[in-house]
Amino acid sequence: MAATSSLFSEDQCPCSICLGNAQCQRPRCEELSDKQPELQVKTLRSQPAAQFRQSVQKKISSSSEQEEEKEEVVLCDVCDETKLKALKSCLVCLTSYCETHLELHQKITVMTRHKLIDPVKNLEDRMCKKHDRPLELFCKTDQMCVCQSCAESDHKLHHIVPMIEEYEGKKAELGKTETDVQQMIEERRLKIQQIKQSVKFSKEDADRETAANVQVFTDLIQSVERMEQLLRTEDHLKFLQSFSSLNPAPPTKDWTDIRVQSSYEETVRRAVAQLKDTLSKELEKLRVHFELRRVQQYAVDVTLDPDTAHPYLILSDDGKQVSHGDVKQILPDNPERFSSALGVLGKQRMSSGRFYFEVQVKEKTDWILGVSRESINRKGYFMLSPENGHWTVGLMKGNEYKALAGPSVCLPLRSKPEKVGVFVEYEEGLVSFYDVNAVALMYSFTDCTFTEKLCPYFNPSHNADGENSPPLIICPVSNTS
Repeated sequence: MAATSSLFSEDQCPCSICLGNAQCQRPRCEELSDKQPELQVKTLRSQPAAQFRQSVQKKISSSSEQEEEKEEVVLCDVCDETKLKALKSCLVCLTSYCETHLELHQKITVMTRHKLIDPVKNLEDRMCKKHDRPLELFCKTDQMCVCQSCAESDHKLHHIVPMIEEYEGKKAELGKTETDVQQMIEERRLKIQQIKQSVKFSKEDADRETAANVQVFTDLIQSVERMEQLLRTEDHLKFLQSFSSLNPAPPTKDWTDIRVQSSYEETVRRAVAQLKDTLSKELEKLRVHFELRRVQQYAVDVTLDPDTAHPYLILSDDGKQVSHGDVKQILPDNPERFSSALGVLGKQRMSSGRFYFEVQVKEKTDWILGVSRESINRKGYFMLSPENGHWTVGLMKGNEYKALAGPSVCLPLRSKPEKVGVFVEYEEGLVSFYDVNAVALMYSFTDCTFTEKLCPYFNPSHNADGENSPPLIICPVSNTS
């Protein structure tokens, strides 16, 4: 095969992008090829975790053999007859090149500026479908890969970072999680050894319990394998796109308090149930963590509207705090003011987009907050419900958390919120409430129909002779760490 240096010179190439390469896949190139290049990312497989090799060897080996059969080598798109193995893929030409055909990209001035990566399949997936530019950036606000044109238009006000920066950060996070789960597996292996050594049980019991629990450990080991596989890839785009769908393993949990009991079966059964429950909880917590960080990007500066406050409510001078007072104030009975419900609205009115704010409810025994339609009834008593234009949650009687959904929905929270985040996505009809400190979703109103402006709603409730005297405080928003 002739060297590429003899094929073209700079002044002979009609296109400044592909330099006359017949395999170039760029839509704006005048010489499009009818043949799409076939590229594939090599699948990296990690070794089975040694701790439970004997229990899951057959299942993992079978899965590994199937993966090996699917592996393919990425071939050069330019070779005519015998196609050689590709050395690099070009994000500008959307073509994969062997060592010989790659020489053009090393010798021709214009092509030396092309973006080269390790050979991969489906190069067109790495280009922005809207702007035909490489996906080289990452939008932390929307958690998606974008191109430079996206960053300058649709994502102009979002938090944009280089893809390599987000890749390194998430890779470090995944590495720590993998270390934690490996330690957890080792602790459980040692504890099970202690159980086997301390308790005399029949071979039938051991086989029955092993068969019942091997699937759980298999899933755990495969989770580690997926993490190890993702950690080894240098493909930034594939890593970030796969990260969100990865099932994270639970962090290390202390098993030192588990004691050997008379029944081996019951001990192992409880341990496995605990492991499955921990995995589920940690997965949900990680999901909410990233979700909360995303919605905090839409924080707005909310202040209280004194013209709407009930006469018994006391507002701070800066409009950020409200509490119930013992003396009714003499105030104008304007149409906007609440006359019965101990409510006050925020000055801000939202009729589109997304917005988020946080309220401190620490040390209070009763409170209600959320959002309301601007046209809600302010006079007399009324029920707080979506039907009446209110999307709220609250605390009643010191320990009853409820979503006032008409009828109310009890919220089984694991901890007592000290700061509550309120997020509204107007067009999607969504109102969500978060326990900011616990990084947990409290409740979401979904499929809401908004037809007019929405206002933040606050109700500090009666002070109960001082027991509920702390104010509701609108707090500045800082991203969850």
